[in-house]
Amino acid sequence: MNYWLFKSEPSDYSFEDLINDKETPWEGIRNYQARNFIRDKVQVNDNILFYHSNIKTPHVVGIAKVSSEAYPDYYAFDKSHKYYDPKSTKENPRWFMVDVQPIKKLNKIVTLEDIKNNTNLKDMVLVNRSRLSIQPVTKQQWEMIINMSSSQ
Repeated sequence: MNYWLFKSEPSDYSFEDLINDKETPWEGIRNYQARNFIRDKVQVNDNILFYHSNIKTPHVVGIAKVSSEAYPDYYAFDKSHKYYDPKSTKENPRWFMVDVQPIKKLNKIVTLEDIKNNTNLKDMVLVNRSRLSIQPVTKQQWEMIINMSSSQ
């Protein structure tokens, strides 16, 4: 099993939206490194830290899981969609997505500041390459964040 951090701007798609939808395709990845993670590394039942980004206090808000294998991002083929890419074709797709399902909302959010202030998390991709929307998380980092979300 792998561990990941998936970022979403809550104004576009929040963890509450995922809870309400019960499952959603994680579309719109347009960074090659994030695409490679989705296409080559992310697997069914991998755990996800759901992260709200591009807000005043960015934070991990919940836990989700991957519920499908990677498949071509069909929005890349739709000329009317904001994620359309004329260089991506059904025969040679450039972009991929997976489906995700919510597991639970954290008891307490874990802010980016909390993560940066924890020396045990100094090597997290989130701290060092924060712009990447799909990021690997080690098992130790996962456990540390889960523990931080349970502490009072």
